[in-house]
Amino acid sequence: MEKQHKNTAWVPHEEIAPEAAGKGCVRRIMAYSEDAMCVENTFETGGVGAMHSHPHTQITYIVSGRFRFTIGEETREVGPGDTLLKKNGVEHGCVCLEAGVMIDFFTPMREDFVSQE
Repeated sequence: MEKQHKNTAWVPHEEIAPEAAGKGCVRRIMAYSEDAMCVENTFETGGVGAMHSHPHTQITYIVSGRFRFTIGEETREVGPGDTLLKKNGVEHGCVCLEAGVMIDFFTPMREDFVSQE
């Protein structure tokens, strides 16, 4: 079953319930269509975005906090205002060093985020 706000022009933050997205992380699936998706991730200190890859291009914008990210073979510490590009199929993940929020943009949308088995 897909989220009810697909292809919706206005998606108020308070209307989107957070859902568990790994150890110490919750996500809100914001505006999206078949072509693109915006996802807000809120991390607690010590939260983990496990190493993974997917067939989507992903850009991450760090709103707040500090994170240790690995993209491919490279690991760096990032903070507010930094952006990261993860191309299709490139393994990536992070550890939250200081509680914060990041915004992910995917193209195309992540069907696996909105479908239930």
